[in-house]
Amino acid sequence: MRDERTGHTPESALTELRKRLEGGLARARLTKKDLVARTGLSRTTVQLAFQTNGPVPSLQTVTALAGALRLPAGDRQELEKMQRVAAGGGDAERPGPGRPIGQCDPHALEVHPVGTVRDGSGLPGQRLLPGYVFREHDRILTEAAREAREGYSRMVVLVGESSTGKTRACWEAVQPLAEQGWRLWHPFDPTRAEAAVEDLDLVGPRTVVWLNEAQHYLGDRAGERIAAAVHHLLTSPQRGPVLVLGTLWPDYFRQYTALPAPGGPDPHSRVRELLAGCTVSVPDSFDSRALAAATALAEGGDRLLADSLTRARADGRLTQDLAGGPALLKRYHAGSPAAKALLEVAMDARRLGVGLHLPQAFLTDAAPDYLHDTDWMQLTDDWAEKAYAELAEQVHGNQAPLSRVTPRPQRRPPGPSTPADAPSPQPSGPVFRLADYLEQYGRTTRRHLCPPASFWHAAHTHLAHPDDLYNLTSEALDRHRLQWAHHLQLRAAHCGNTDALCALARMREKAGDREGAETLYRQAADRGNADALYALAQMREKAGDREGAETLARQADDHGFPSAMSRLVGMQENAMSHLVGMREKAGDRVGAETLARQAADRGNTDALYALAQMRENAGDREGAETLYRQAADQGNTSAVCRLVEMREEAGDREDAETLARQAADHGNTNALLRLARTREWAGDREGAETLARQAANHGNTNALYALAFMREWAGDREGAETLFRQAADHGNTDALYGLARMREWAGDREDAEALFRQAADHGNFNALVRLARIRVSPGTREDGDETLAQHAADHGNTDAPARLTWMHEWALTEALLQRKVRDGEGDVALARRAAEGDTSALVRLAQIRERAGDREDAGALYRQAADHGHTDALYGLAQIRERAGDWEGAEALYRQAADHGHTDALYRLAQIRERAGDWEGAEALYRQAADHGHTDALYDLAQIRERVGDWEGAEALYRQAADHGDAQALLGMAMALKRLWPYGLDPDGTPTPEWQ
Repeated sequence: MRDERTGHTPESALTELRKRLEGGLARARLTKKDLVARTGLSRTTVQLAFQTNGPVPSLQTVTALAGALRLPAGDRQELEKMQRVAAGGGDAERPGPGRPIGQCDPHALEVHPVGTVRDGSGLPGQRLLPGYVFREHDRILTEAAREAREGYSRMVVLVGESSTGKTRACWEAVQPLAEQGWRLWHPFDPTRAEAAVEDLDLVGPRTVVWLNEAQHYLGDRAGERIAAAVHHLLTSPQRGPVLVLGTLWPDYFRQYTALPAPGGPDPHSRVRELLAGCTVSVPDSFDSRALAAATALAEGGDRLLADSLTRARADGRLTQDLAGGPALLKRYHAGSPAAKALLEVAMDARRLGVGLHLPQAFLTDAAPDYLHDTDWMQLTDDWAEKAYAELAEQVHGNQAPLSRVTPRPQRRPPGPSTPADAPSPQPSGPVFRLADYLEQYGRTTRRHLCPPASFWHAAHTHLAHPDDLYNLTSEALDRHRLQWAHHLQLRAAHCGNTDALCALARMREKAGDREGAETLYRQAADRGNADALYALAQMREKAGDREGAETLARQADDHGFPSAMSRLVGMQENAMSHLVGMREKAGDRVGAETLARQAADRGNTDALYALAQMRENAGDREGAETLYRQAADQGNTSAVCRLVEMREEAGDREDAETLARQAADHGNTNALLRLARTREWAGDREGAETLARQAANHGNTNALYALAFMREWAGDREGAETLFRQAADHGNTDALYGLARMREWAGDREDAEALFRQAADHGNFNALVRLARIRVSPGTREDGDETLAQHAADHGNTDAPARLTWMHEWALTEALLQRKVRDGEGDVALARRAAEGDTSALVRLAQIRERAGDREDAGALYRQAADHGHTDALYGLAQIRERAGDWEGAEALYRQAADHGHTDALYRLAQIRERAGDWEGAEALYRQAADHGHTDALYDLAQIRERVGDWEGAEALYRQAADHGDAQALLGMAMALKRLWPYGLDPDGTPTPEWQ
């Protein structure tokens, strides 16, 4: 078949591909042996790529060869097109979203502007960037970009405080890709999350996905869905190579990666999996080496860096200074009382969950209670106008403390209908945005303060966005401000927040007002809330209205609308299956089958599959098989595989093979491969090979891999190597390891090492271990001997020659991997980071080993990190000592961690002292922890005060805990607050009178 865009058939495309490779080889004056050395490909792979009657080389092989030949970007793209046509895929490449990197403006990608150059008119001209200083995180970014350029999809997320240079680092990393014709896509319009949800599946190869301020994507309601889409993009070979770059503040990183409490919700499971092993910390300040490099640039004529060094050399915080952070902070502290009040309102609004764009009316109306009485009495009528003008003045970095912004207009159709009298979520007047640096400063310095009454009143009066109001409802509840929480929840529901409507409905239902509850649930359901539909179905079911419950379950099944909460997604997907189960358990088999078939007719074959499983579990294999066949006939692959297994178990091998072949003819080769493995386990190697070969002939590369192992076990090494190579050429990275292993056994160490390296780059742990073993001490070590590896790692890398340094890093990597850091999160990237001196990675690996029950390994890893100054490692070591019953050792380690500012260590020390009966010492330590913001310590202190009869002191501590915003975090705390102040607290901390 001729490709319409290139005019080539697969045969002519392969001929042209080899012709161009030969031409490039001649022009570069290289040999094929040189290409092997430059690319890391095996000699056989390189030879076959040029061989006239050889197979079509893989896309990765072509990309590597083009890079080694240093072909221009245009020639490389043509070669890749020829490979696709030759492989039978055609030139289906499409640009996808984004634009060429060379056409992108770094400031449009949110790189902080620093300075401008003026033209002769004196007007501001082109914005400048200072010279760039490479630091440790840049090395990792550069490596990721290089691997992406060579054809591997990669993701890196930089984690650091505001204005530490994260976005600029990403911008510098993608510049080499611009020369290769790569595109860059920044999901932004109409909102970041909406753009990502709608267009991630359109991203094409050779694209940088720019997720700056990744909390706007991963922390959104659709965050789990976006994380899953990014994971699919990274792991789909046909969509790569792509490079995903993101930035995050540490608070968001900790929030997304925190493990859920046992039995509790897990709202960020997919985000946590996505971030595992791909985050890199960005330090707050430049170290001595980076400062020296910046000084050299300044002395070479970089005026921006020279100016910054005059202010920031002492603390090394150049990026913050360049971005205007210190100047913003000075403006806040030195501002007029009115300006400072407006900034504090904005800080409180942002930390309590209000959106980026703050209405001017809200800010102005909220400010009075932030002012001292004296300052309030001195205000003039135009105080607000003057304060806004003061805050609009820019500081270093062209930033203003509080900037007026113009939100982008809504560019999407409206969502579900809202009441006619509901306020618009869009502010009617001017809106402002708080500078990022001040926002983060406020989150830190004001985190334990409850906003005053004017804040809550202004929010209730002027805010209209449903999510803003619901977030404030939650924050008011967490601070035991029950009256304001109630009124804000009512307003959130009135403005269309479906979570608020559901919360009110649950209150009505609990109070026995079923009619009122159903009305509110219906309003939420009409706006697309899956939880409401499910709750309505449950209410109908409890009332005995099975027909009504089924109708609502069908609505939930038919809607299929997305939700960020995986729990709701599960409810939506399983609503019909749940209904089928209800009928089955009630003995209504006919009704259950009818519902299951109705669901299958709408494309939901899971209901049929679930029904078949119920029949099988009940012992009705015949009925189960009938239902499996129905599900299989409608495309359910799981049902096909189970049918094949049942036929095989029943001894009907002929029917099992027929079913597996039919499935393969329709594109599902897994049944054939599973049947092959079943035959192999039963000792029928000949039958297993026959079936595996059939699966391989249908394009299943895993079957090629399985066949290679069968040939190897049969002693046919030549046949096994051929099959391993075929599987590897089709993208099976495990086959690379098998091929490397065979090359190593054959004595071809050079080829083996190159293949092990390729397999390791694709995440194969065993390949990394074998490669480390070859490189560290070839021929001198026994399997399982970790002594040399650990010895090299313990001596660090800084004083060793370059060669020895490299060997030491691999030694530590091998030691980590031999300790079986293989449970999902302890991946190659994490081990490599640990090997390269990243103490945070060492701590993460230690935590993994500790969860796996390997305390000895965990302790060794914690000790390595602690020796390099990581405080969390001291805390982890102390916990291990405590669990082992070594209270003295644990206390010493907790004290070391506490001396380095670890608040949790202070708290644990207090508990140990209390357990030992040292009440005075315990209270002193609890108070220290409480002063550092530890809410649990406040609760324990309050309990101690109650035990000694100091009721006034206990109340003060409970009130302080409420102000911290953790009133609902501890059951005991919540009960104590409810006991003390059943109607809540006013914003100023006084008890709220009885209210309805």
